[in-house]
Amino acid sequence: MSKERIVVVEDNPDTRQLLEYTLSASGFEVFCAADGEAGLKVALDKRPALVVLDLMLPAMDGLEVCRRLKQSPATAGVPVIMLTAKAEEVDRIVGLELGADDYMTKPFSPRELALRVRAVLRRAGAGAEAPTEKWSRDGLVVDFQAHTLTVDNENVALTATEFKLLSELIRHAGKVRTRDTLLDTVWDTHFEGYSRTVDTHIRRLRQKLGPYADWVETVRGVGYRFTAR
Repeated sequence: MSKERIVVVEDNPDTRQLLEYTLSASGFEVFCAADGEAGLKVALDKRPALVVLDLMLPAMDGLEVCRRLKQSPATAGVPVIMLTAKAEEVDRIVGLELGADDYMTKPFSPRELALRVRAVLRRAGAGAEAPTEKWSRDGLVVDFQAHTLTVDNENVALTATEFKLLSELIRHAGKVRTRDTLLDTVWDTHFEGYSRTVDTHIRRLRQKLGPYADWVETVRGVGYRFTAR
């Protein structure tokens, strides 16, 4: 049985070595890069199950690497855990808005990192355990097992987070999902005060839904509701 691949992008040699050792000991095949440009190339080449990405990198910072990973159809669905020495809330928010799936601040516990990696991979793979089923209405088709969205016969690329958000809304169609509930269920954790992250992902999801964007309704002061017209 082949090991799941993880790409580590970290410029500090000691931290990079610690990450490689921790993840290798946890049963993963690990590929490392010391700067953003190299990390992006390795991720595109190796097509990993997950990327551990430092924020402060030479050549190309972690935010730009994350942005490009999420823009590329080849890696849009690859989960990203961001690492940084910074603790400022704005960095956490920007990383999450770009599509990062989790966020850890240095110094970190190797054991906690391994647990976070497992948790993110479990969430990303949850759709593979779901029964084969599709949801469709008019020109909108969502395949929950294949993790695909089709809008008027055109395939639309979603990040893993966007797809999970859409699935959560559809599975509870007609019911209001609060921002806090979405943070807990889609991100599997609660980021205090990060409701803006949900709003940003909803905005991007609506853009990708095209003519069906208004099926995701805003319930002012509460959250969102999916209502197919």
